[in-house]
This record gives sequence, structure tokens and C-alpha cells, in this order.
Amino acid sequence: MTAFGYRQKTFFKRTTHAAAAAPATASATRRHLMLGTALAVAIACAAAPFQASRAQGAGDYPNRMMKIISPHTPGGLGDTFARYLALELGKRLNQPVVVENRAGANQAIAAEAAARAAPDGYTLFIGTQTALVFNPIAKKKLPYDAVKDFAPVTMLFNTPFYLVVNSNVPATTVPELISLAKAKPGKLTFASLGQGSSQHLVAEMFKDLAKVDILHIPYKGSAPASTDLMAGQVDMMFEGGSSSLPNVATGKLRALASTSLKRTEAMPNLPTVAETLPGFELTVWFGLVTPAGVPRPIIDKLNQEVTAILKEKATHDKFYAVGVEVSPSTPEELSQRIQAEIPQWTKVMRDANIQPE
Repeated sequence: MTAFGYRQKTFFKRTTHAAAAAPATASATRRHLMLGTALAVAIACAAAPFQASRAQGAGDYPNRMMKIISPHTPGGLGDTFARYLALELGKRLNQPVVVENRAGANQAIAAEAAARAAPDGYTLFIGTQTALVFNPIAKKKLPYDAVKDFAPVTMLFNTPFYLVVNSNVPATTVPELISLAKAKPGKLTFASLGQGSSQHLVAEMFKDLAKVDILHIPYKGSAPASTDLMAGQVDMMFEGGSSSLPNVATGKLRALASTSLKRTEAMPNLPTVAETLPGFELTVWFGLVTPAGVPRPIIDKLNQEVTAILKEKATHDKFYAVGVEVSPSTPEELSQRIQAEIPQWTKVMRDANIQPE
């Protein structure tokens, strides 16, 4: 074999080995690329929810208009507070906040709309004791679950009812009213905003503790109830301060007591019902909630901003005259209050033999 022949054979052998090794090397490279790509995709997918949550809670929320659903008609205390909150919250968050009134069905229409809204923090609901406590125990069927369908943000305020009577009723104190009711069992009448309403349940609690028989006259709204009370068609009512105190001031009604545990700042000389009937208390509360499922960072941001608004002196000064006590809370405190009051008022209904409708 010539030297050339050896070199040629050696060349072909090396070339053959190289050609055989090339596919294996390319295959390995492709596998590494595929594994690297798959790992990158997996990491990105795993990180996406965290990054989205962090983005939602930490910087770009809110980045568009927000909405507060109010279960009240325009003009009342609940609507006035909702509009004040919307204005102040909009200033703090640098986004417009509008109020959408969805009155009707004892606040169930508004509650259902809020419960069905997207859980993104852009729909808030003025969740009241009526919608979140009284409706669940007074209604056989509701289009929402008061505990499961909402995420509490904060308590907004408490306000007592005032026990008011027509100016012709011959009683100027709670003891005198009780004596009058005992002397005329079943003759005195009280107005409410319907079966199972807060006005109804607090009156039933009064009847139970005072051991008196007073006839219930349900109405379909606050305006007709107040009108008949001032006209003497009914004798008494447990009514909110925003609607009752102006009529007390003009002499159209007489206030006998408040339902708070302590005397109110609005009427410090007016006794409480509890001064005559120990243990008697009802403060109507309003809270702020979102649809269930809103990320906790958004809940915390809303709580922080709304709490700051409630602690402002301007907020106190605007609402204290009608007996409103602003009372911010943690989300957990509002949740605990809702869950504690449902069995409490269920017992009041059962003791009064009130059947859910």
C-alpha cells in the first residue's frame, strides 16, 4: 500500500466516524434546546399568576373607572354616604368612582348585581345589615349568599334607630309608653318597612323585653310609613335619624329614646331604650364589600384608603348631626359581625314567631 493509499484510507475512516457522530451531536443539541424551552415556559407559567397578582395589588390598580352599587334610592342617608365615599375615594385613587342606584326587593336587587360582578375590585357594594343579615333570615329564597358571595372590606358606619311616636300619643318617655301599651293591649300600632325588616325586628325585640302587645303595620317604603306616622295613622316607629330627627325638630314627631347602648352625640340628652330595658340594643350598620374572589392585595388597598377617608374630621362633621358614627374595621371584623348577627336575629324572629317569606 502506498503512503497515499494509507492516508486516503485513514481519511475515509475519519470522515466516516465524523459523519456518524454528527447526527448524535445534533440530536443532543436539539434535546437540550427543547428542554431549555420547556423549562422556560414552565417557569413563566408558574410565575404568571404571582406577577399578575402583584401587578394588580401593587401598582396599576385601579387603572380605570370604579363603581359603587348602592341599594338605596337617591337622596337618603345610604345614598348620600355612598356618593360622599365615591367622591373621596376617587380623589385618593385618581380614578372616577360612580354610584349606581339599584333599589328594590328589600336591597336584594343590588346585592345580586354586586355578587354577580367580576371579582376584579372595580365593583363595590354598600352592604347593609338588611342585605347581609336580615334578608338571609327573613327570605326563603335569595339570589345571593350573604356569606359566600361577598368579600368584606370594612365597616363604614353605625347609626341607631330612634323610637319616635306621633305627637298626640300621651307618652313622653319609654316607661310611659310601656304603661300605655299595657293598659291597651293590641291597641297601639307600630310601623315598619315590611315583614322581617330591621324596623320590624327591633320592634319585636322591644315587645318581648317590655312584655307588651303592639300591633305591627308593615309598609312598602319609608316615605309612606313616615307620612302615616306624622298623620297619626300609626302610633310609633323605630326610625333612622336622617328621616326622623328633622320631624322631631319641627314637632311633628316626639323622640322617646335611641336604640344605641350609649346616648348619641346627635342627641346627648335623649335616653336610650336600654336605660329602661337593660340589654336592648340595635345599631344599624353599613359596610363595604366586593364580590367574592377579589385578590387580597386589592382588598387591603381598599381597606386602607376607605379607612383613611372615614378617619377624616370632615367625614365625622358631615354625618354626626344625624347620629352616624363612622366605624372603620378590618375585613375580618366585618365578616365576624355578619356571621355573629345572623343567629342572633334568627332567634329574635323565632321568638316572635315570624316565618320567612
